[in-house]
Amino acid sequence: MNVFVTGASGHIGANLVRELIRLKRPVRAFIHEDTRGVQGLDIDIVKGDILDYTGLVKAMKDCDVVYHLAARISIIGDRQGMVRRINVKGTQNIIRACRECRIRRLIHFSSIHAYSPFPLNQYIDETRSFSNARSPAYDCSKADGAREVLEAVKSGIDAVVISPTAVIGPNDFKPSRMGNVLIKLYQRKFISLIKGGYDWVDARDVVRGALLAEEKAEAGSQFILSGHWSSIREIAEMIREMRGIKPPFFTAPLWLASLAVPFSEAAALLRGKNALLTSEALRALRTHQFISRRRAEECLGYSPRPLKVTIRDTIEWLEKKGFLD
Repeated sequence: MNVFVTGASGHIGANLVRELIRLKRPVRAFIHEDTRGVQGLDIDIVKGDILDYTGLVKAMKDCDVVYHLAARISIIGDRQGMVRRINVKGTQNIIRACRECRIRRLIHFSSIHAYSPFPLNQYIDETRSFSNARSPAYDCSKADGAREVLEAVKSGIDAVVISPTAVIGPNDFKPSRMGNVLIKLYQRKFISLIKGGYDWVDARDVVRGALLAEEKAEAGSQFILSGHWSSIREIAEMIREMRGIKPPFFTAPLWLASLAVPFSEAAALLRGKNALLTSEALRALRTHQFISRRRAEECLGYSPRPLKVTIRDTIEWLEKKGFLD
C-alpha cells in the first residue's frame, strides 16, 4: 500500500521520498503548490491543501502509513494566522483523516522548538515541557500540534512524534533558510557573522530516524532527532577548509546583531523575500544549546553522521544544482 507524505516537496520531505523510493515503497505525495523537490520522481503526486479535509481524505484513501511533514515555518511571527492554521488545524485534519481512512501508523514531524528552552543550562529531552503561549508563534504552534497527536493516541490513533533540530543537508530545493545561509557564506555575502550557534542535523539522518520510528517505536512515543551543536563561525570555518573561502573577520555579539533586526526585516520586505536576521532567529541562536538524543539512540538505534560530512555533501549538492554560481 502507499505511503502518504504531506509536505513531500520540502527539505525533509524530498529526502524522505527518495529514501522510500530506494526502499521500493510506493509513495503518494500530498503537495500544496511547489513540486520542485519531487519533480521527475516515480511517485503519485496529489495537489491539495491540508486545510481541505474532504480533499485530504480522498487523497489518503488506500494508504497504509502517513508521514506528516507539511508545516508553516516562521521566524517572523504569525502575522496572517497561517502558521497556527497549518500547524495546528492542519494537524487536526490529518488526525481525523487517519482515523477515517484506518491508517496503520502516523509519523508526525514536530520540532525541537515545540519544547520549552528553559531552563537554558539543562539538557532538553522528551520529558521537557512544551512551549507555551508566551513562546514565539511557530514554537507554540508546533507544541500544540504535537499535543493534538499525543491526545489522539489516547483514543486509538497509532502515532509517533519526532522532533528534529535545525535541518541542513542535500536535496534542499527551495532552498531553506539555513541553505540560504550556506549559499551566502560561500558567496561571501555577509559582512559579519553572528555569535551563537545551534544543533544542526542532516535531513538524511532525520529520515532514517523517522523510518526507524515507524518500524520500532511504541504508539505515543516522542523522539528528539538531533545532530551536533556548532557555532556559525565553526560552520564558516568548515567551508573555508573545504573550498578556501574566507569567512568575515568580525563576529557580532547578539546584542549588536539585534540592533540590525529592524533594518534586515525592512530590507527583506522591500525585496519581497524572507529576512534571515529576525528577533526570533537571534533567540534561537541563544537557546536550545543542550539537547539529548539518548532516547532515539537507545530505542531506535539512531546515530547522526558527522557535521563536516553534512556540510561537505550540502555544498557539493548546491554546487551541482547551480545555487552557488
